[in-house]
Amino acid sequence: MLILMKPDSSQKEREAVCQHIDKLGFKAHPIPGEHSFAIGITGNDGPIKEREFLPLGGVVKCIRVTSPYKLAGRKFNPKGTKVKVGSVTFGEGHFVNIAGPCSIESEEQTLRIARSVKKHGADVLRGGAFKPRTSPYSFQGLGLDGLKILKEASLELDIPIITEAIDFESLKLVAEYADIIQIGARNMQNFPLLKEVGRTKKAVVLKRGLSATLEEWLSSAEYIMQNGNDQVILCERGIRSFDKYTRNLLDLSAVPSIKTLSHLPIIVDPSHGTGRKELIAPMSKGSLAVGAHGIMVEVHDKPREALSDGYQALLPEEFAHLSSEVLKMSQSLN
Repeated sequence: MLILMKPDSSQKEREAVCQHIDKLGFKAHPIPGEHSFAIGITGNDGPIKEREFLPLGGVVKCIRVTSPYKLAGRKFNPKGTKVKVGSVTFGEGHFVNIAGPCSIESEEQTLRIARSVKKHGADVLRGGAFKPRTSPYSFQGLGLDGLKILKEASLELDIPIITEAIDFESLKLVAEYADIIQIGARNMQNFPLLKEVGRTKKAVVLKRGLSATLEEWLSSAEYIMQNGNDQVILCERGIRSFDKYTRNLLDLSAVPSIKTLSHLPIIVDPSHGTGRKELIAPMSKGSLAVGAHGIMVEVHDKPREALSDGYQALLPEEFAHLSSEVLKMSQSLN
């Protein structure tokens, strides 16, 4: 249930509603807005009677929320959520450019690429320190050393960093070093990990699972939010398909669909979504056109020597051109 409060309701009235929710054995989720205030309720197994709250001071009305993803659902914040990471904002009216190598391979490689992408328009630097790979014989990342290299780049260039956590141990380290935690497609339904991410209170990018429905994806976001973290950014990265021409089927229809179902920001990863570098630019522009709040692309200046996914990485000059084109398109679309 969602309880709408009067815009001029007092702090005392709002606290009284929250206390009443706690008294009933449920959990209250205050949702402040620019010109409104609402309080969400979770933890109930069945419907809650409106008469429990309508007599309370400052209450306007009660709205039933029947979707399985109550906190992530559009009704909980009709105007949309904005997630701020330093000077970068994810959400409506903003388009965030995330770029960097698939894997952190060395200090020299990372700083070289980081300086290039920052110069050519990247708002956030990406790079994998922990790499969950399909084959156990593939490069698995530098771990803590990789995180330290990423942090060095962040401090030198004054740019936020995002990197993936794959388990409890890596999550603790990523939360310490990175500005944004990434949960990859393979861990989208790792519910114990999602709960722990919820306790970090740190911005998180949640990638869509390999064959996940939109409801399953949003329900995974609910696990994070239900444990106290509302700084969730969704990422469409392609789903499994019968066609082997592309690595995955990049589902751009998911962007406007998610914006109908949820208030959370959504970005697109055209690198993993297609696995073909010649498709990254058009799919990036398509992402902007359908309303995405940003893109995440892989960039490597020596892709043939890359330890992972070099075939889908843009060269720095290609990224520079893409950034310029996306900026022009963004301005024309206002």
